[in-house]
Amino acid sequence: MNFEEELKKFEPSLDVEDVEASIKNQDMTDVIDLLREAEARRIGNEVRNR
Repeated sequence: MNFEEELKKFEPSLDVEDVEASIKNQDMTDVIDLLREAEARRIGNEVRNR
């Protein structure tokens, strides 16, 4: 392993603040989103079936 070559390839990791901002800015679906969508569909189906 050539230490100098490996050093040239090195990319520093993000700071904690950058990582937090990156995660918060992503539009990620979580379990709560899925439950809300399922409930909205269920209610919509009940209304249509009346």
